[in-house]
Amino acid sequence: MNELILLRQLAENQQYPSLLELAQSLWYDSGNPAVLPLLATANAHMGLKENTQALYQQSLKHFDVLDVDARCDLAVVLIVMQRIDDAIKMLSDILMEQGNHALALARLAYCYLASGRLAEAQHFFEKSLIITPERFIVHRNLVAVYIAQNELNQAQKQLDSATEVLVNYHKVGDPLYQQYWFQLNTTQLQLWVVQGLFCPAEEWLTQLSVRQQAGDYDEAVLVQYVKSYSQVLAEKNFHQQATNILREYLKQYNNNVELCMALAELAQVQGHFMQAISLLQKALKKDEGNSDLWVQLSTACLHRFDKKARKAAVRAVSLAEALEITDEQSLVLIKMKQAQANNALAEVECQEQNFEVSEKLYRDILAEHSHFLPALQGLGQQQMQQGNIDEAVALFERIKDIDLLKGCSALINVRRFPDDVEALDKMAIAANKPSMEGSLRAGILFQLAAAWEKKKDYNKAFRFAEQANNASKKFLSYNAQKHREDCARLRACFNKTLYQHRPNYGIESTIPVYVLGMPRSGTTLVEQILSGHSDIFGAGELGVIPQVIQGINRWERHTGSGRQYPDCIDDFNADTIAGIANNMLKELQELAAETKPESKYVVDKMPHNFENIGLIKFLFPNAKIISVRRDPRDIAMSNYFTDYQAKHGGMGFAYDLEHIGEQLADHNLLMHHWQQTFPDEILEINYEDVVDDIEGCARKMLSYIGVNWQPKVLKFNELVRTVKTASVWQVRQPIYKTSKGKWLRYQTRLTPLIKGTNAKIVSHPITDLLTLPEPGFLTDGVALYKEGKLDDAEMCFKKMLHHNPGHAACHYMIGLVYLTKNHAQDGIRHFEKAVASCPWQKEWRQNLLKAYEQEGETNKIAAFKKGNQRTTANDANNAVTYDEHFTSDAFTTKTTVSQ
Repeated sequence: MNELILLRQLAENQQYPSLLELAQSLWYDSGNPAVLPLLATANAHMGLKENTQALYQQSLKHFDVLDVDARCDLAVVLIVMQRIDDAIKMLSDILMEQGNHALALARLAYCYLASGRLAEAQHFFEKSLIITPERFIVHRNLVAVYIAQNELNQAQKQLDSATEVLVNYHKVGDPLYQQYWFQLNTTQLQLWVVQGLFCPAEEWLTQLSVRQQAGDYDEAVLVQYVKSYSQVLAEKNFHQQATNILREYLKQYNNNVELCMALAELAQVQGHFMQAISLLQKALKKDEGNSDLWVQLSTACLHRFDKKARKAAVRAVSLAEALEITDEQSLVLIKMKQAQANNALAEVECQEQNFEVSEKLYRDILAEHSHFLPALQGLGQQQMQQGNIDEAVALFERIKDIDLLKGCSALINVRRFPDDVEALDKMAIAANKPSMEGSLRAGILFQLAAAWEKKKDYNKAFRFAEQANNASKKFLSYNAQKHREDCARLRACFNKTLYQHRPNYGIESTIPVYVLGMPRSGTTLVEQILSGHSDIFGAGELGVIPQVIQGINRWERHTGSGRQYPDCIDDFNADTIAGIANNMLKELQELAAETKPESKYVVDKMPHNFENIGLIKFLFPNAKIISVRRDPRDIAMSNYFTDYQAKHGGMGFAYDLEHIGEQLADHNLLMHHWQQTFPDEILEINYEDVVDDIEGCARKMLSYIGVNWQPKVLKFNELVRTVKTASVWQVRQPIYKTSKGKWLRYQTRLTPLIKGTNAKIVSHPITDLLTLPEPGFLTDGVALYKEGKLDDAEMCFKKMLHHNPGHAACHYMIGLVYLTKNHAQDGIRHFEKAVASCPWQKEWRQNLLKAYEQEGETNKIAAFKKGNQRTTANDANNAVTYDEHFTSDAFTTKTTVSQ
């Protein structure tokens, strides 16, 4: 019937809204079952997955009366639903009946291409073209096959054939004409990149840009080509070139919103989150009402800037809710935007552990869009964090029914491994499918490594792990030698002499307990056991200590001391250190009060706090520290098989066995130093001992902390608490011994690890370490200055300048002293040194200018005002007065709890 021909033309032209409208009308008027597959196709491409599934099932009821063409249409529905195997069977059955059905041949070839069966895809594409040589899309897909097989000359010939087909068989007015030209040109860009021919690709873009400026092309068309080229570059691992090309055209086209979004996505893929946030904010200045932009901004801010993430998500929800529905097509689009915005808000609530709120948001989304994958994934992950394993698995099974690969990935993360090898093979194909991440998708590869390890195919498991780590390393900037130098500096600064010369520092509280060690050494298990005690609250991996260190470094930059942590630790007096410790203690107590107010001890189990033991003992001399040890070979392999998504920060060492070995050696030397510095104060617990004798080790740890024995700590896997570490699924399991001796499965692969572990630890001699005989020269001097004791204050500042001649804040303060004593020129000289070191200090610049004016230094005033215009960019972030910030509050920042 003519109506079916029209529907198929609409499907061919990808005019899905029109297809949806006409197919619905035709189905209601005629009830022709052949319309159902086309109606299902329209729904699928419009994102209406529930309708698609229902229409597919309805089509099956009429399967016996569907002709070959209708069954070929139904196969398309299976392809869109990612049921490729079912589509292959249906299309093969069609070809058994009608072997020269060109469309069935082409669609079967596409299925083989999607399945990675390239030879079969080539055969069926070529056979289809013999029958219908004018089909452009078949030519283009055959080019993709040749490129995948690295038959580049043949690919270029086929692309030339596609060009000829487009010129000869398609009219300029054809709705698909411009779209096909775009696909053809994009494929040519891809082919150039694969051959390393960047010059012709970029020259072509340049010529297109010239034509656009002459009015031959819309800006939107050029932008789409630039985005496509950048994506092709990223897919082939040329991320820096992709970044450069986007930046070039972003400047040329006045911060085009589409280019901003593309560059932001690329920045996020590479772990450059601050850059992504900046780009999205720039785009929002031009398109403030774009809810999609606000969703993207919320996602970019989520793990680092909670308040910004919430603000962006709330704004996205508000904008999406205000969209006006004009027709059925806009209804579908608006409902999807609302779901995306509400999902962003649910992610924020979940990140802040407002689980009741986030769960309601997720479930409200799923009540309206039962197949909305982001909500299913978000709710499933939340259930995992809360320990509701069965609920999480059920959600992931639902995902698997919708999207096999995403469902399998989610299930593997909770150690529910697919039984069939075919599913794993499909995941491997997906892992090798190019994306913005590059030619390999590391996350899927890590999951495959875990799955094949479970199947005891250790060679295949290691190969996938190796691919995953190599794919991840290109986004990391880990410097093993820098880590070694940093550890050497920690040992030099936090030595016995420091504690002898700074007695009675810190506070006497025994509330903090630190569980630390190499990642994957068993710190989560130890904390979980301790948390089962009624007097002990497990706070998870807290960022409190790292935040304090960041605060110290901000303070040193603010004062212009030229020093940073740990070198500067000897400059803090007892009152300042006590203030920092009390602020930290208050934060720990507030955390415990929210969940377990009766707690007498709070556990921070950040593994890498093994680097910060010196600072911990400076702040809390009586703090209990439990160092968890484990066979280093098992630690190494466990880290190597774990996807830490290190582009989000930290753990860069874990993607290279030699780096892991060097980190293990650094850890051992550092722990030896701490044990010598604090003899008999650090409890060492072996993971293997905990596994073999959990009660004995639990008693030992509780006795060390100073609490009575409680048998319930042995039921650690039944403890109801939130966990967000890489061990999230393990803490829900009873003690198991299968992880002991894991390295034996891979002992032939350990050469890089052994090299890194056994190599001599060499670091550069520390020749620039400044040692102050007394603490607090600056802070004591400021206090004396405020009291009007100018001579005593001057003496304090001069003592500091004797040891550290470049200390900017002391130059500034001594300048104030001299000006107060009417020694103006001496004061100006010290002001100038201070401002030269810290030009961002607004107060200092203002006082220097006043001093110039007071002394009539007109030439200096003019020069200063000219230079001052270039130094105000960072005033808002850096200008802080001494009255406000010579306190311990400068060194602490409220941190988000990661449990």
